Amino acid sequence: MNAQQISDLRKKLKLSQAEFGNLFGVHSMTVSKWERGLLAPNHYQTALLTDFAKAAKKKEVQETLGTILVGAGIAAALYLLLKNSRS
Repeated sequence: MNAQQISDLRKKLKLSQAEFGNLFGVHSMTVSKWERGLLAPNHYQTALLTDFAKAAKKKEVQETLGTILVGAGIAAALYLLLKNSRS
């Protein structure tokens, strides 16, 4: 996944760089560097990005992820993304 695709995915999910970074356990500056092509995600993070991109195609995910992340936390948001990447 290239820098532009990472940026587009984050925006499609309607997440700030900080919120997006929380899903990967990284700082918002790391996300910024990914989006500018200064740093590449590791293999684990790339696999998650790929799964998140699949889940982001679903309107349910796009509409509720931010609310779930704030209200229920990172674990619930990760569950929603990964569950929807498989179906």
